[in-house]
Amino acid sequence: MNRVAVIQSNYIPWKGYFDIIHDVDLFIFHDDLQYTKNDWRNRNRIKTPKGPTWLSIPVGTDEHRQICAVELRDPAWARKHWEQIRRHYSAAPYFADYQDFLERTYLATSWRTLSELNQHLIRTVSRDILGIPTQFADSREYALTKRKQDRVLELLLKTGTHVYVSGPSARDYIDEAYFRDNGIEVVWKSYGGYPEYPQFHPPFDHAVTILDLLFHTGPKAPWFIWGWRDGQDALA
Repeated sequence: MNRVAVIQSNYIPWKGYFDIIHDVDLFIFHDDLQYTKNDWRNRNRIKTPKGPTWLSIPVGTDEHRQICAVELRDPAWARKHWEQIRRHYSAAPYFADYQDFLERTYLATSWRTLSELNQHLIRTVSRDILGIPTQFADSREYALTKRKQDRVLELLLKTGTHVYVSGPSARDYIDEAYFRDNGIEVVWKSYGGYPEYPQFHPPFDHAVTILDLLFHTGPKAPWFIWGWRDGQDALA
C-alpha cells in the first residue's frame, strides 16, 4: 500500500477523521492499544440550543484494558443517544436521509464492544455515505510485537507502506528521520481551513460529530471535508 493512516477508532468522529481516511489507500484501526479516559473513543459532541453537549457511552472505570476489550454491557445508552440526536437534529434538512441507518445502528443492533460499534459507524459513513474507496484493516490482523513508534513502524513495514499520513498530535513521538531511514515518508495532516456550513445554534463549531455535517449538508458533505481543497465545485 502506498499511503496508509493508523488511528484508534473514535465514536461518530468529526469530519477531520474522515478527511484523513480519504487521503489514504489503507486505513488501519489501531485498537489494540491502551484505552484512554476522557478521550474521543467513547464520546463525541452534538450541537444543542444550550451549546455543544457530549454523547458519552458508559464503559466502566477499568483503566487496564485495550480499546478493543472495552465491552458495552448496558444497552440503555443507545436509545438515549438516538433520542438526543433525533431531538436536536430532526428539523435539519437531510436528517431523514440517514434516519434508517441510525435507527438500525442504535435501536436494532446489539453491540458487544466499543471497537465493534466505532468501526462499523466509521466504515459505513466512509463507504456508503461519503463514497470513500479507501480499504480498511485492523491492527490485530498483523500480530504486532513492538511498542510506541516502533509498533507503528512495524505495522507500516508489514503493509508495504511508502507514505504514512499522520495527525499532527503524533509529532510528539514520531521521529520522521527514523521512519525515512526505513523507507517511509511521513506526511502530517492539516485540519485547517475547513469551510463553514449552515449549522444550528451559532456560533459555528467545527469540533462536532460528522452527523452534524451530514444532517445539514447531505450529499454536499464531501465538498465540506475535502472537495473545497481539491478545487471541486460544491453540488448545486
